[in-house]
Amino acid sequence: MNHELNLFGVYVAPFVGDLLCAALIFFILRGLLARARLSARVWHPALFELCLFVFVLSATVYLP
Repeated sequence: MNHELNLFGVYVAPFVGDLLCAALIFFILRGLLARARLSARVWHPALFELCLFVFVLSATVYLP
């Protein structure tokens, strides 16, 4: 996607679609990792979640 999205007359950057897709995948992964009680094994849970979101976002941007 190299063009802006037109949402009811408001032009939105195509990166917003990538952000929404990454957020959906992130929340699914976050729920799965919470069930596995991974946050108890991580040194800094908030930093781990930030890194996980950045990883998922970069994967959604660079992978077709």
